[in-house]
Amino acid sequence: YIWIHGTEPEPLMRSKTRIIKDGKEPEIWGFDGSSTNQAPGSNSDCVLRPVFETPDPIRGGDNRLVLCEVQLTDFTPHPTNTRAAALGVAERYADMSPMFGIEQEYTFFKDGRPYGWPEVGYPAPQGPYY
Repeated sequence: YIWIHGTEPEPLMRSKTRIIKDGKEPEIWGFDGSSTNQAPGSNSDCVLRPVFETPDPIRGGDNRLVLCEVQLTDFTPHPTNTRAAALGVAERYADMSPMFGIEQEYTFFKDGRPYGWPEVGYPAPQGPYY
């Protein structure tokens, strides 16, 4: 079970493992929100509601990753649950086609410097690399 927790300004990912019988779907599960900045210690119960399941690419086999949204114990969206608000917008504008892009950039390092850079100074101007 994987969810986004309540650390600010940048939330982090949290997870915990559950063994589920073969053929059974992931169910709603609880967690202690006081350890994730999502609840006070005096009232720390939070709910994980599965919303997406996919094979685990690291462990393989029958292992699954279960992405969850966080809810309060009355099953309303937790204040940190931005997915609930995004889902509402998606449903409201379902007759339209979204236009967006996602880009990720990575830098590989070797011997403490970007891969391919000389030992001292900087590489040639950008062109054969991005």
